[in-house]
Amino acid sequence: MFGSGMKVARRHRAPTWRWNDGWHGLARRVPSPNFGVRPAGAVIDLAVVHSISLPPGRYGSDAIERLFTNRLDPQAHASFAGLAGLQVSAHFVIRRDGQLLQFVPLQGRAWHAGVSHWRGRDNCNDHSIGIELEGLEGRTFSAVQYRRLAQLLRQVSRVLPLREVVGHEHVAPGRKHDPGPGFDAARLRRRLRGSGLALAWPAR
Repeated sequence: MFGSGMKVARRHRAPTWRWNDGWHGLARRVPSPNFGVRPAGAVIDLAVVHSISLPPGRYGSDAIERLFTNRLDPQAHASFAGLAGLQVSAHFVIRRDGQLLQFVPLQGRAWHAGVSHWRGRDNCNDHSIGIELEGLEGRTFSAVQYRRLAQLLRQVSRVLPLREVVGHEHVAPGRKHDPGPGFDAARLRRRLRGSGLALAWPAR
């Protein structure tokens, strides 16, 4: 479905109407130039959950889209100054109202985790997908975001051999702290029950 160099378990295949060359059929596409090729034979078995809001604590603007497509004006807000020249992306963004945006196809190596390590492997971008929740680090998220996140993870697990879901704070401890203490891991765990996905959220 996604071409050579990426292992996809047959039992995870989804109906063709849902995915198109790694793009979610129900997501709004906002293609980002900030991605690369995964290493040959990469097994994409990890999902990394992040949080983002631009400006911090302000929701609904197009600033996240502009950041991930290299169109953010660093002079548009005082908090943007440190983002000048930054080239980052994620596979998905889930807005506060549950709207799903996709920036990189599943087979692409999005630039979301940075310097990272999980279960003996470095460079988590190589073998993970990145999902950003619109929200302020440490604060709570909306009910519809949890529903959409669980749904998305289940859908992705039908085309990729996902096994675990972690936070950015877990793969880059000390350097990153999102999504933070406002994220209700127990709530997501309940929604993933029976999916075969492990929510590897260490106790705080």
